[in-house]
Amino acid sequence: MTANSTNTNQRPSPVWRRRNDSSGLTEPRVLVRVFLRPGALDAGIDFYERLQGTEADARFSFGALRLATVGAFLLIEGGEEEVRPYRATAGTLLVADVRPYHDRLLAAGAEITVPLQEVPTGMGFNVRHPDGTEVEYVHHRPTATGD
Repeated sequence: MTANSTNTNQRPSPVWRRRNDSSGLTEPRVLVRVFLRPGALDAGIDFYERLQGTEADARFSFGALRLATVGAFLLIEGGEEEVRPYRATAGTLLVADVRPYHDRLLAAGAEITVPLQEVPTGMGFNVRHPDGTEVEYVHHRPTATGD
């Protein structure tokens, strides 16, 4: 049985992560965004687990979206209207702490497109780099329930 079927049946919380604190990262974890139609998250998790030989290490909701991380991929499930605002973002960087990135990016002339804010997994923001690339920066911290 894969991690996604085990954990979704055993954990009542909408948020679970195997590594819920990214503060120990020495370099960013790059997550390629994969957009999935409604109802396709479980099949997507299964595919990316088999492809990379690794299990999903996070699953959570963000508004109407359902998300999971599997290796180098951030799977985002939702209807076209729900995912449209997120399609322009090229990828996600999971970092030790978003604040230094936020400050350095502003100093370098980048444009913050989504302000620094709390997210279900910790804190994050979106930015348009000077070359036009839009990236999400996020750090993970344990939730009140320890997830």
